[in-house]
Amino acid sequence: MKATIYEGNKTFTVINREIENPANGEVRIKVAYVGVCGTDVHIYHGMMDKRVSIPETIGHEMSGTIDAVGEGVTGYAVGDKVVVRPLDDRKAKASDKGFNHICEELKFIGIDSPGAMQEYWNVPAFTLHKLKDNTNLKLAALIEPLSVATHDVRRSGLVKGETAVVLGGGPIGLLVAMVAKDAGAQVIISEVNENRIAKAKELGFDAVNPIKIDLVEYVKGKTEGRKADVVFEVAGVQPALDIMCEVAGIRGRILMVAIHGEKKPVDLFKFFWKELSLIGARVYEKEDYEKAIELITANELPFEQMITDVQPLSNIQQVFENIDKNPEGLKVLMDCQL
Repeated sequence: MKATIYEGNKTFTVINREIENPANGEVRIKVAYVGVCGTDVHIYHGMMDKRVSIPETIGHEMSGTIDAVGEGVTGYAVGDKVVVRPLDDRKAKASDKGFNHICEELKFIGIDSPGAMQEYWNVPAFTLHKLKDNTNLKLAALIEPLSVATHDVRRSGLVKGETAVVLGGGPIGLLVAMVAKDAGAQVIISEVNENRIAKAKELGFDAVNPIKIDLVEYVKGKTEGRKADVVFEVAGVQPALDIMCEVAGIRGRILMVAIHGEKKPVDLFKFFWKELSLIGARVYEKEDYEKAIELITANELPFEQMITDVQPLSNIQQVFENIDKNPEGLKVLMDCQL
């Protein structure tokens, strides 16, 4: 079978690898599509070389069909359409308090262990979520990043009629905006890239550039002065941290979606003055995956417009090089059978 391996130094290689039978408790998936995640791009840039066992097959945003079932696996059969929730929580401890999705010794499949960028992929059956037979497998490859968004919105406590400001209009920011809008919120996207602003507007969102307009005044004008009930910080840059406390209204909730790899200054006085709440949100739980599957299955949101390119798996090196040249794109999928 065809497989890809990351070899370090911005290099992917396509190899032939023997198809292996699934072990006890595993299934073998014929991978349909794999999405390229921001984390995959970080790996490509060498930023995670201390974590990834080089050479390694990476990838975790995927969809596919069960090709073989190992001993001890029940509830799944050959031909089932599935996605993988790529969290290996088998080392969870009592001190993790039952929050296995963020347990201390969590392993992320596709980063800490082999991933989906190959024709066939053996995974533990406990990671699977079954899809309906009529599910579009291209759209299903969006379920993993969409689950990040459903988790973020659920953690925020957002309810119908509230105003949400999304700081950052990249792929995750747009998915958060879609889920928030679906929940009945008024959504405003703040983004500095004009191409992404145009894309957000194409998707039906109120999107503005905070460099060109006063974002706080704009949100006040849309909310009779109340400002945002919920702010999703998805940009991961200092200006977003500076504005998030300003644009949040009294008792506003701020969701920290972006990953900040180093300490950043935050105006804590605003938390005291307005009784703000800062809420962390990391990956997803089972119910978030099920909600994402429900949304993809219904296909009432503009998910297809999130997919900006589909390339054969054999073009993996070119795919990552193109993403570097065109960071404004949204979601690139790789067809793992080509």
